[in-house]
Amino acid sequence: MYSELDCEESVEIGETLRAEAKAVLEACRAAGLKLSVAESCTGGLVAGTLTAIPGSSDVLDRAYVTYSNTAKTEMLGVPAELIDAEGAVSEPVAAAMLEGVFERSLADIALSVTGIAGPGGQETQKPVGLVYFAAAKRGENPKHERALFGDAGRSEVRSLSVDRALKLLRSVV
Repeated sequence: MYSELDCEESVEIGETLRAEAKAVLEACRAAGLKLSVAESCTGGLVAGTLTAIPGSSDVLDRAYVTYSNTAKTEMLGVPAELIDAEGAVSEPVAAAMLEGVFERSLADIALSVTGIAGPGGQETQKPVGLVYFAAAKRGENPKHERALFGDAGRSEVRSLSVDRALKLLRSVV
């Protein structure tokens, strides 16, 4: 038995992010591309932003939230040895996450994102606000980006990461 809830609350997605998500979806749709994403520090916010746009289901194939190292290994096939050697927040791990998306999805285009949103979690050469991105069309060389958003606060780092991720996706469509 289910109980009915009267929910007036909603999650607000800024108009800038909504416009970026809509542009990504329209570009993919026009090119006939299916999209999948793998997220760590953004915790599903990229997929959430995309699915906030009506009609996104004809473009978005699937999304992986691989917040833990174990999830990256089990869900995407990222070698544990790579994570041990490079750290989860690294270009090689972002690249391996992207490869895992292509191996496990119907995606024609994919994105991965891994970073340190804070307030803790920083390491000696990896400060809070460091985020790595990878995106590509299937069969093409990926584009990699490294962003240093600084210790702007957890929500801001995650929001900036979603914006950067959507822009990177649009650049590879």
